Amino acid sequence: MIKIEIDDSSGFCFGVEAAIKKAEEELAKGTDLYCLGQIVHNDMEVKRLEEMGMKTLNYDEYKELKNATVLLRAHGEAPETYQIAKTNNINLIDATCPIVTKFQQRIKKAFDENPERQIVIYGQEKHPEIIGLSGQIGFKAIVVENEQDLNKIDFRKPLKLFSQTTKSALKYQAVADKIEEKTQSKAEISKTLCRAVSGREPDLEIFAQKHDAIIFISGKNSSNGKMLYNVCKQKNPKTYFITSVNELQKDWFSGINSVGITGATSTPKWLMEDAQNRISEIMNK
Repeated sequence: MIKIEIDDSSGFCFGVEAAIKKAEEELAKGTDLYCLGQIVHNDMEVKRLEEMGMKTLNYDEYKELKNATVLLRAHGEAPETYQIAKTNNINLIDATCPIVTKFQQRIKKAFDENPERQIVIYGQEKHPEIIGLSGQIGFKAIVVENEQDLNKIDFRKPLKLFSQTTKSALKYQAVADKIEEKTQSKAEISKTLCRAVSGREPDLEIFAQKHDAIIFISGKNSSNGKMLYNVCKQKNPKTYFITSVNELQKDWFSGINSVGITGATSTPKWLMEDAQNRISEIMNK
């Protein structure tokens, strides 16, 4: 009989879990609740909360909203978001992850101490966390996503490097090494990775190798989902990325004895349990 195991270390990180709990509590009270942007980068979980009554807003809609209650997700926001809330009489439920809040404070402090110093952030330029971080210093941060982006940096000037919390520790170190090689002035490297993500890499490598096949569940827009999926794929070529259980294919499980199910820090446990049940159904047909 095929063994199907859910990765114990998978599921929501505490920041996402806290944001969803706040949303559920408000909805249970009957609050007419809005969320600025997707509360989590997982369409299935967003759909579940929207079916409970939560409405997801984009930024243009938020700017026009008045006299309402809005939840801010774990990714964090720029100061402008809070100013709009004051102007439009919006009651904010701030679910910014404490790790992100500290990171925002560190970036602002680094900039205020020396406005001439370049603030460089390794991450995805359009990711909500990066937008919130750069917003702390008037969007003056230099965002680099890869080695090619390093030409944005003036290596004659001092700089301080940070990382989006959900990036790979190995890739961040590689970027930091390249910057230190090129810099002609002082480069300060900050540790701003979230251990709930980067700390999973070694355990995930072991988990991926102990099973014949891996089902990795994540939203397509999840930054840490893409990173952690690649960790699995490198250790186990039979790693399959899905967003819902409807994408499972019977031929993936032909001739194998064990399947591991894991996901991003934005993947709910209930979705992994659904996958476990569906795989059992597929194999018993």
